[in-house]
Amino acid sequence: MKNWAETHTIAAIDTSTDMLACAVARVGGAEDAVEVLASGDHLCRRHANIELIKTLDAALAEAGVAREGVDAYLVGRGPGSFTGVRIGISTAKGLARGANVPLYGVSTLDATAWTAWRAGVRGLLGVAADAMRGEVYPALYTLDDEGAHRLFDRERVVKAAQAVEEWAARDDADRLQLTGDGLVRYGDRFDAAGLTTRIDRALWWPSGEGLALAWRAACERAGGVEGTGDPAVVLPIYTRLSDAEENERKRLGLQQSARSEVTGVAEELAGRHLQFRPMGPADAEAAAHLERACFEGAGHTPWTAEQFLGEFSEPAVPRSWWVAHDDGELVGFAGGMVVEHDIEILDVAVADGHRRQGIARKLLSHVSYDVQMLGCTTASLEVEAANVGARSLYRALGFAQAGVRPGYYGQGADAIIMKAQLPLVLPVDAASPEPTAAAMRAWPLAAPARSDEERAEIARRKLVLAIESSCDETAAAIIDSEGALLANQVSTQIDFHARFGGVVPEIASRKHVEAIVGVIDAALEEAAAALGLTGGALEPRELAAVGVTQGPGLVGALVVGVAFAKGLAYAADVPLIAVNHLEGHLFANLLAEPTLKPPFIFTLVSGGHTMLVHVRDWGDYRVLGETLDDAVGEAFDKVAKALGLGYPGGPIISRLAETGNPKAIDFPRALNRKGDYRFSLSGLKTAVVNYIEQETEAGRTIHLPDLAASFEAAVFDVQYKKAWGALRETGAREYCIGGGVAANPHLREMMVKKLGRQGVRVTLPPRNACTDNAAMIAEVARRKLERGEFAPLDIDAEPNMTL
Repeated sequence: MKNWAETHTIAAIDTSTDMLACAVARVGGAEDAVEVLASGDHLCRRHANIELIKTLDAALAEAGVAREGVDAYLVGRGPGSFTGVRIGISTAKGLARGANVPLYGVSTLDATAWTAWRAGVRGLLGVAADAMRGEVYPALYTLDDEGAHRLFDRERVVKAAQAVEEWAARDDADRLQLTGDGLVRYGDRFDAAGLTTRIDRALWWPSGEGLALAWRAACERAGGVEGTGDPAVVLPIYTRLSDAEENERKRLGLQQSARSEVTGVAEELAGRHLQFRPMGPADAEAAAHLERACFEGAGHTPWTAEQFLGEFSEPAVPRSWWVAHDDGELVGFAGGMVVEHDIEILDVAVADGHRRQGIARKLLSHVSYDVQMLGCTTASLEVEAANVGARSLYRALGFAQAGVRPGYYGQGADAIIMKAQLPLVLPVDAASPEPTAAAMRAWPLAAPARSDEERAEIARRKLVLAIESSCDETAAAIIDSEGALLANQVSTQIDFHARFGGVVPEIASRKHVEAIVGVIDAALEEAAAALGLTGGALEPRELAAVGVTQGPGLVGALVVGVAFAKGLAYAADVPLIAVNHLEGHLFANLLAEPTLKPPFIFTLVSGGHTMLVHVRDWGDYRVLGETLDDAVGEAFDKVAKALGLGYPGGPIISRLAETGNPKAIDFPRALNRKGDYRFSLSGLKTAVVNYIEQETEAGRTIHLPDLAASFEAAVFDVQYKKAWGALRETGAREYCIGGGVAANPHLREMMVKKLGRQGVRVTLPPRNACTDNAAMIAEVARRKLERGEFAPLDIDAEPNMTL
């Protein structure tokens, strides 16, 4: 895509608004023209994920272009409907990754302006795109014969009333022409201010052609192709934090962090290894102590506790500070303040003895994520020239030297000014030992060299790629036709959700979009290594099928996985397989015991589900009972939160319970009647909270291990009794379990011991296959491939799917 003397065939899509924009066009050539070959633009409210691939396929057919004939994809990055933006970008990422062609992003506002330009509109144009909640994304352009020209720096969101006021106050307001789907909802407000000139209503939305024109103009301004083409780095344009992040930002700026207060349970929390959380005022003394230790003898003057406290007294200036603590000790921190589009990193420190563990990278990843959500595009810092280790770290993160301040830290101690583009070059997840520079790799990837024997072996193995994104884990796995697991990759978001005490759906969706290409790449590389292939990572076209979790789960999270999988399967021309997440947890037991066969009783205990199932045959399930309120994992999280123990609650309570007395506190066992297989945990949760309040009011110290062990016993006793009752009623002699709570060692031990005494064989999935993962999805998809059970490319996420 570098040589504009040649003509390139592109496919452009956008689902940021109610308009599903889609066009196939030729771009480039001697006149740098944009020639539309086919268009599939149509209004498509809330059905974009169903119709997008079908619309693209029809447009390619009309244009006479085969799938492999697309040289690049363009996608609208928003701003717009959060879910709509993610559908378009996730699908486009899958398309580009599946076809191994470049993906480029375009502002939806720019595409809307260029749509008007192509229709002959000239002069001052105001785009008021709908942002819901009484808000719009306002953007002003001047349109002349050369094109559409921005009159703003970056996209933003404001109340519709503010946009009206700003535009009405302009000296040239009488010449302002309006467009944008925000006029559908808020047009009367603009009318009331005298802003009555509209362009044709049919032009209020972006078009596929508008996307192509906007991107071609961006390339002209950049003097070459705009963007690297790597689908991993194309992300939505966000103009605000999620509600949870906004509330957290206010909390950090205005009041003390409840998590960092001295609560009297520090001894119990000492086993928590390397936790990350936002810095609070209560961390000031510890941070100052660490600062003095880290910079003793350096030119840098250590910050005082008062200076750290000052960072929380100016909420008008956005800041982000994070700390790392280990065994109750603060071992690192990083933070900075936002100045226009730049985050100025003010301070980074990691305790001696905890360095070279990726702590500074992780801290800076949190800081950079925060400020990207606030619209920052660059990061800058100053580092002492003599600090070789820090300079090496910053270079690894993508920083480059931009200048020198002689003597800044004292006589002969120069400051090196370093700058970087956001996002920083960071690990895909906490388990990655070194940063990966996805943004710097050459794209498209070089075609792998395969021998005839390797190609035959790949075809014989019938490889299935599975994708899981139902909650807060982005996962991919590859399995062969015999059930051999060749790759299993998981990117966790726990650190991002821990600050809120639980999973925030909006953040989960955003992180899936960011991580999914990297996770898929890692799985393709791992599988190639497992197969002994010497020519490079697997290509999507070498797969036999793509499986994906269709539901149940968080709708926004599911949408990312489903949309990406459909794009990948379509571009690679391989079948798509839809998998039920709950069935995946059931099939995870086959990873430990391939001989497991129905009939048997299955208990699902996870953060979102609790159910008892009679598995009469594979695919033939009778749900005997479900939870009436909280799921088991949810109850663990809520109790841990009530105790101030952090998130996720299950592992914390499990560790505490190891030294506790399960009979110390007599908590209730709800619905513990013979033949009743329903579950209820809200009463138990309330009983725990009441106990905490009573003991606190009485001035008695709560023995957390006893409380944790007693709570666990109340939960697990009911699980055992209902499982044993179901086994007796059905006559089954096999039992298995699944879900995140199935990793709990006490539950596993109890079920094996008690049911084993009754002559029941108990199968337990591998502990790493209990939490959400793609290996279990792969096992289901493998069996569906054998039966030829394929899904159409118009499926959508089903958050309420049942077993």
